[in-house]
Amino acid sequence: MDRDNRWDRTKLAYDAFTRGIAPYTAPDAETAVSEAYSRGETDEFVKPTVIGDPEGKPTATIRNNDSVIFFNFRPDRARQLTWAFVKDDFEDFTREKRPKVYFVCMAQYDETLDVPVAFPPIKLKNVLGEVLSMHGLTQLRIAETEKYAHVTYFLNGGKEDRYEGEDRCLIPSPKIPTYDLKPEMSAYEVTDEVLRRIRSGKYDVIVLNFANMDMVGHSGIFEAAVKAVEAVDLCLGRIVGALSEKKGVALITADHGNAEKMINPETEEPFTAHTSDRVRCIYFGNDNVKALENGKLCDIAPTILELFGIPKPDEMTGKSLLVKK
Repeated sequence: MDRDNRWDRTKLAYDAFTRGIAPYTAPDAETAVSEAYSRGETDEFVKPTVIGDPEGKPTATIRNNDSVIFFNFRPDRARQLTWAFVKDDFEDFTREKRPKVYFVCMAQYDETLDVPVAFPPIKLKNVLGEVLSMHGLTQLRIAETEKYAHVTYFLNGGKEDRYEGEDRCLIPSPKIPTYDLKPEMSAYEVTDEVLRRIRSGKYDVIVLNFANMDMVGHSGIFEAAVKAVEAVDLCLGRIVGALSEKKGVALITADHGNAEKMINPETEEPFTAHTSDRVRCIYFGNDNVKALENGKLCDIAPTILELFGIPKPDEMTGKSLLVKK
């Protein structure tokens, strides 16, 4: 389920599906998972394993005239494997076999692909980027590869196209097996570029996503998560300093927790999932704002619009969180 153009990983999965070839074989799924744990592989990193007989012959492969229903609903991690199955001009790795299949996507992974979609997207109107553009404001979307779709495709309501006045900047994520090996990921490179863009004075709004606490949090390695938090803390300090020089404001928040819980208190095992904890929303900026009310993610866009004096469109169900002096 790679989304970082690590096509060697996607090829492992594709070959397992189409050729019955994988790094490992097992007689059943339970054995496959148990043996992966014995190799020190955790759930997120279990290598493709083909289920087959004692001689290694696969129980089944995807063949001509098969139907494939891809059950993933998130597009970012489903695209690479989908492209490998359906694109005629696919060139990211050699497909030794390319079965002719009826391929159904659970949701729309890529609007440029002419494939059946079980649940087409709802067309969202007046999302944040669209409203900012309608009012003539310039905006930058920036993140490293792991979170680039979040600040572009997802934030634009599932649309690939950018709005007028919207620039995008993709900083490559490091090519390493797991991010606990480099907890800072590409945060420093992202920050350097953000600082350059802030000082240019070109943008009214900059949307930035730091991937570290989520991606390193998934590793379950506490020491690495601490380093990830320290890296982002340093980067945020530099960004807030640059905004202060430009008399800018910042809203700092998250869409879920992760790194604040690295141990399961019941089992004392590493905890690698998202949490349901409430997240902080921190305001930095002019003195006209006294505080922020408690709220929800849907309140962030109305809050940003109020900072610009822009009325909230009817389609936005949230409210501004600003408490003025």
